[in-house]
Amino acid sequence: MSSLKIGILCHPTYGGSGVVASELALSLAAEGHCLHLFSHEVPPRLARSPGPVDMHVAQGVPYPLFHSTPHDLAITSSVLDVHRAVGLDILHAHYALPHAVSAFLARSAAQDDERRGGGRRAPRVVTTLHGTDITLVGNDPSYAPLTQFAILASDAVTAVSRSLAQRTRENFCDEVTPCSIEVIENFVDLERFSPEAAGDAQSFGPPTVVHVSNFRPVKRVPWLVSAFARASEGTDAELLLVGDGPDQGECRRRAAELGIAARVRFLGMRDALPQLLAPADVFALPSADESFGLSALEAMACGTPVVATRVGGLPEVVTHGEDGLLSDLEDQDSYVAHLRALLTDRERAARMGQAARVAAGERYDRRKIVGRYEELYRRLLAR
Repeated sequence: MSSLKIGILCHPTYGGSGVVASELALSLAAEGHCLHLFSHEVPPRLARSPGPVDMHVAQGVPYPLFHSTPHDLAITSSVLDVHRAVGLDILHAHYALPHAVSAFLARSAAQDDERRGGGRRAPRVVTTLHGTDITLVGNDPSYAPLTQFAILASDAVTAVSRSLAQRTRENFCDEVTPCSIEVIENFVDLERFSPEAAGDAQSFGPPTVVHVSNFRPVKRVPWLVSAFARASEGTDAELLLVGDGPDQGECRRRAAELGIAARVRFLGMRDALPQLLAPADVFALPSADESFGLSALEAMACGTPVVATRVGGLPEVVTHGEDGLLSDLEDQDSYVAHLRALLTDRERAARMGQAARVAAGERYDRRKIVGRYEELYRRLLAR
């Protein structure tokens, strides 16, 4: 099949949508497609990869009338420049705002070029919804009408879980404005995220729980510190916290107050995630909401079972009792019991980790999911 020219628009985030967009770009480029990625900074996953993706950093020009630099407009202009130069077949916007709107504007300008003659065929727009673009930002009254417009104006819309697709329909669609949303789940690189990443890590060291996030309130990391203190009482178990964000200070204070500061390690932002996930006994994700739970999937691919809350798309990723354990959102007693069960029975944790690795491979292999995006692109272009 002929190669495609694809533009991907995304936030330069350490996790979530920024990771998926970067990994998708790298995977499609490896399949021989021409990839252009647009953002106001280089996403971390892309920055450390030698993959053949053209990066376009569009930060805009500071101007006294602007309270903040209009990155979204700069990205729109950059997309249009590239399309006029090489001709983009697909614009894939990750996150409804602002990227679906930026893609729509670029497509509209390209259509105008076509109407005036001599312009290249306008690209098709795919919007992938990742979660907070629907549940928080997009659902705010200040942005809801524009979010709805961006969804309806896209040539195709995907969501990373059935849960998110349903919430989108409930918030933005009805009989008058029906939405066509295809569920294409997140994916994982099974070669990079693998049990072998543990290397020479000693399995006879202290039991470990690892958590990776941006330490926003929705991740409930201080709540996790409290749960870990109860679950690990009387043991030498350690809690490894990877990432950074607004709740880190509260986590440090709580660990000190509970007398476990020596067993809670703050590792900050790390690129070597597989090497941290694979040796752990448990991956903990106590979020108040998760549209998918990419970090949980990456842990599962490393052979580490997940203890999580039964929210959003997490029950679609984690099968309770097989490859992880789930608790209701406010049931800390249950969450503590699940953590303690795996920390004190490492053989059971290892068995569940093996099942987690199998589940990740069967359902979320990178090649399979990337192939579904490629099929979607070709369907749109065949119209």
